[in-house]
Amino acid sequence: MDVEIPVLVRDAAARFGAGAPYALKVVAGQLADDPEMGVPSRLPGIRTVLVDGELFEDCPALAVGYLHELDRIEIRYVALAPSAEPDDVQEAEQERELPADPDVTAVTAREVADAWHRITRRLRDHAPDSYAALRTGADLAAVAALESGLGVRIPVELTVLWLLTAGDDGADGWGCLPGNRALLPLDAVAAVYRLKTEAQARLDSANAGRPEEERITVWRPGWIPVAADSPADRVSGLYLDTETGFLGRWSRYDDHPDDERDTLVTYLEETADALEAPALAPRDEPGLIGGTLMWRSSVVPAREDRWRPLAALGSE
Repeated sequence: MDVEIPVLVRDAAARFGAGAPYALKVVAGQLADDPEMGVPSRLPGIRTVLVDGELFEDCPALAVGYLHELDRIEIRYVALAPSAEPDDVQEAEQERELPADPDVTAVTAREVADAWHRITRRLRDHAPDSYAALRTGADLAAVAALESGLGVRIPVELTVLWLLTAGDDGADGWGCLPGNRALLPLDAVAAVYRLKTEAQARLDSANAGRPEEERITVWRPGWIPVAADSPADRVSGLYLDTETGFLGRWSRYDDHPDDERDTLVTYLEETADALEAPALAPRDEPGLIGGTLMWRSSVVPAREDRWRPLAALGSE
């Protein structure tokens, strides 16, 4: 059985310690002999192997997620292992309600992973400062804790993204998404959600007695913050509406005439397309200032002479 370890997964493992890539290689060898050794995860089609860090020098306990197909295995992510014991992890996973259509959900998980790998491959090769600013993936326990804290079911596409990267600290003050938005770390997701929920609660008090058409709504319980307009300024950004599956925009003054009508999948795929074929980017043109990815819309006049377009994939 062939076991594939994408370069970006190897890079992610290296961030956990010098011994983590070797541990990943050992797991790959074990999977070649026993493809079913992992336990089912909350992501349909993805199984998880827990790695005991004490068995390897300079390696923490890890969770390795892999996709087992008919004639191949692909390791999809590596993250810090949850603190629970393996049996507890499996029991918790099995207790979670499965999606109504696991086949569709599995496709969604793969689409998010593929799009994000395309994005980070371009960052690694052309914008190393932006690539280095991405955090390592969260573990399932952290995502479950956030879900519990929010009281909102986190969609599979967002779970997959957070398993791949748990936020963007920004390079030179800029995130890597179009408009130089930055993926929020999980603690920031919780903080923004809490602030916006409290703001809505105050409005609800003010709305009491008003006719329905005059009531003001700036936040709904099913909205999950995803990205901020900049790493240091989290008063505006994008949220994922868990009821519709579409991205929307929140802002300081709650004016969002340019709502994104994308799903998270299409947003990431369009970002990846723009990085691979910059001349065809429909909304914002990617470029570089040094080792930082800078989208054209974010370039101020004082920095225009330093900005250069990102080369098309085919012309490298």
